[in-house]
Amino acid sequence: VAKKLGEVTHFYGGISVAIIKCAEVIKVGQTVRVKGATTDFVCTIESIQYEHAPLVQAEKGQEVGVKVSDKVRGGDEVFFVE
Repeated sequence: VAKKLGEVTHFYGGISVAIIKCAEVIKVGQTVRVKGATTDFVCTIESIQYEHAPLVQAEKGQEVGVKVSDKVRGGDEVFFVE
């Protein structure tokens, strides 16, 4: 079973940034799977931002902006890929 890293709360389509509420630590360079009702793709975390400042990792409980390669929707779940 894949480990759930967080959940998408918002998506900014113009800049392809998902706002993710972290259930676990998320790090730049990690490969994740985004899955929802109509969403299912794998991407690598290229950048994380918190209040417009870049982070190397996001902590559990933080809501951060993450650049994603495809469209996501609120409620989509983010899982760790081995």
